[in-house]
Amino acid sequence: MTGKLRRGTIDRRTKETQIQLDLVLDGKGSVDLKTGVPFLDHMLTLFSVHGLFDLKIQAVGDLEIDAHHTVEDLGICLGDALSSALGDRKGICRYGHAIVPMDETCASVVMDLSNRPYLVYQVPPLSERVGQFETELVPEFLRAFCQHGGVTLHIQVPYGKNTHHILEAIFKALGRALDQATRMDERRSGVPSSKGAL
Repeated sequence: MTGKLRRGTIDRRTKETQIQLDLVLDGKGSVDLKTGVPFLDHMLTLFSVHGLFDLKIQAVGDLEIDAHHTVEDLGICLGDALSSALGDRKGICRYGHAIVPMDETCASVVMDLSNRPYLVYQVPPLSERVGQFETELVPEFLRAFCQHGGVTLHIQVPYGKNTHHILEAIFKALGRALDQATRMDERRSGVPSSKGAL
């Protein structure tokens, strides 16, 4: 870890959403989340606590229509904040992985902070909703995060029955894998690539 605080602060305003997001990579897992989407608040709390990120979000969206714009734009903002916090990506470990069980299910998350956005999302069939939250929005959130964070992300859940458990395992593993990938490697002065650039 360097002496400089690795932080990304984003203020995104469109006709559909207004989002202020602050991400500290070298945090303690503290959260202050007001997205207007309670289940996403729950998932991002798990992500932050298990990744030891400090995350603050204030969001207002067109939830009277549905949560799609808000959830996708939050993925955009989280990715932008990650990219801003990483800067030139010099000295980072770059790769991260985590396997997290949750009762009957187990999620594997593998990532590369390569500036090559790509999402693989392989999960068992999910219930259409958890409470009021539409589960089809999870890959939309993750895809936006990858595109704007420069992340290659592979998520695989080979088995599981309870939708809440599956998603909880995914977000816990996502936090742990990102914590690993963003760590500073004191042995490395430049970017972690044989090309000399990411």
